[in-house]
Amino acid sequence: MSKIQQIVIILIVAFATMITRFLPFIVFPANKETPSYIKYLGKVLPAAVLGLLVVYSLKDVSIFNEFHTLPEAISIAVIVLLHFWKRQMILSISAGTILYMFLIQFIFK
Repeated sequence: MSKIQQIVIILIVAFATMITRFLPFIVFPANKETPSYIKYLGKVLPAAVLGLLVVYSLKDVSIFNEFHTLPEAISIAVIVLLHFWKRQMILSISAGTILYMFLIQFIFK
């Protein structure tokens, strides 16, 4: 790849990044009221994305394997309990991920 191509690619990526950052402020200025459908999406999309993440994470789990999804079930239980106890998403997700990795690496080999 030549230097010109590299510079053009960097400029295109920078422009696309800046557009995605500035576009919401251009489309929805502060002096106008935000449309109701945008407010609705702001309420429902975080839960929908987390639900999609759970489905995607568990799509290849088989109940017919040797341990019958025990590491996944234990990790999900820890995530749910930690989240209801502390109400900190970063803590519950990272603790569940660390526990899952520990379980599949050392306990359920």
